Amino acid sequence: MLKFCLALCGALLLSACVERKPATVSFSIEEAAFIKKPGTGTIVGHAFRTKPSGTVVNGAGEIVRLVPATAYARERVRNLYGSRKYVPHRSYPRDDNPDPAYSEYTRTTKAESNGRFVFEKVAPGEYFVTTQVIWGDEDALFREGGSVYDSVTVTGKEKEPISVILSGN
Repeated sequence: MLKFCLALCGALLLSACVERKPATVSFSIEEAAFIKKPGTGTIVGHAFRTKPSGTVVNGAGEIVRLVPATAYARERVRNLYGSRKYVPHRSYPRDDNPDPAYSEYTRTTKAESNGRFVFEKVAPGEYFVTTQVIWGDEDALFREGGSVYDSVTVTGKEKEPISVILSGN
């Protein structure tokens, strides 16, 4: 049992020390400006994670972000998520300092108690939709869950809302 605990502690320490690559792309207001244009698109979604036990945890009350898929945002997503669509809470970067204008060129909404969310009047373009689904005592040493994202393209010709599932899969 002691060997297992030591191995687990070592793995957790290593996962907390994930090396983040420095930014090589500057944020461009011009490239992100389309998010502020009026549009006719609607994005509907559901944010959740499934525990190892099979229990579903909804992203109830979490802030959901709609981010223009600019070169800057693509690099940030690639550096944070790698090839996955989920990053565990324990692996969040602690020294993440995005360009201040980056958050000004995103839209946010709050997920309902069932993890559902909507963005209306979305302009055509490519976007990342991201949020977190976390559970466990806020004072606990380790919380479970993490950040999830998916990408979506709005053409402006959609007759129905675009559906996105933020589960990390």
